[in-house]
Amino acid sequence: MTRKPKKLLNDPHAVPTEQLEGLLYACKGQLLKVDGYSGVYRDCIENDRVVVVTGGGSGHEPMFAGYVGQGLADAAALGDIFASPSPDIIIETTKAAEKGKGVLFVYGNYAGDNMNFDIAAELLEEEGIKVKTVRVSDDISAAPLSKMSDRRGVAGDMYVLKIAGAAVELGYDLESVYEVTQRANFNTRTMGVALGACSIPQTGKFNFELADDELELGMGIHGEPGVRRQKMTTADEINQEMVERLCDDIELQNGDKVCVTINNLGGSTYSELFIAYRKVHQELLKRNIEVHDVLIGPYCTSQEMAGYSITFFRLDEELQKLYDAPCESFAWRK
Repeated sequence: MTRKPKKLLNDPHAVPTEQLEGLLYACKGQLLKVDGYSGVYRDCIENDRVVVVTGGGSGHEPMFAGYVGQGLADAAALGDIFASPSPDIIIETTKAAEKGKGVLFVYGNYAGDNMNFDIAAELLEEEGIKVKTVRVSDDISAAPLSKMSDRRGVAGDMYVLKIAGAAVELGYDLESVYEVTQRANFNTRTMGVALGACSIPQTGKFNFELADDELELGMGIHGEPGVRRQKMTTADEINQEMVERLCDDIELQNGDKVCVTINNLGGSTYSELFIAYRKVHQELLKRNIEVHDVLIGPYCTSQEMAGYSITFFRLDEELQKLYDAPCESFAWRK
């Protein structure tokens, strides 16, 4: 008998709407819904400053709406499960938040998001709203470093949003926010491992098949193909390989300083996440890489996908100052 996903839902087609309602209730008025559209924005955005707008498909909670808050994103435009928000959702969400000093779009590098955010940016520019764009491209499995612009945006989105939001809070103008956010994106690398499939609620089927004795290294957060599929092995073996690949890709040097995220893709245990960080910490210690901060938990999920990703965010003096600035949203309080 074919195994099917098991979710406790009402109408599978209403999942994006109902989960957004739940988030709004949980935030107790700190988030406001865009009237008639699946977008949210902060309740009190200061006047005469740049705003940061993020967004993408639902199904990756707490990404993206969970990162709307002080010192992070100011607004998020939300699509259906694993689907980009439409240009009109992006436009209306941006208009609800913008304060006359320009807008920075920050979102994951996917074809649908790229197309719809670009259309929205063009139409907003015609209305006199200046827009700059940073496409997060941290997934090293998606393309070689020489084609970094082809890489997907995954859990590293949160670091890039953190830097953008902090820069805005400190009064950076649009060009300066754009420049430092681009640098944050370049300094962020992620790699994941999947042990079990994700599913879209409306289909009632898993997005892919992975045998009980297999894992896939580098799989994307929608089930995109990774680096390879292989038989199950030990945690230390696979985590050491991910650390080596990440260190080589970002070219970490003796004495560098990083933040690390061990991100639960949805169906893994904290035991697995802590065991993963144990090996990550040991490997970085061997390389004399200083860990400035560690985040362990579900920061960018993929429904019930079993597995996790490892993200390194390399700091310089300015990025560390911005990273250490306070922030407060449903998903991240610092």
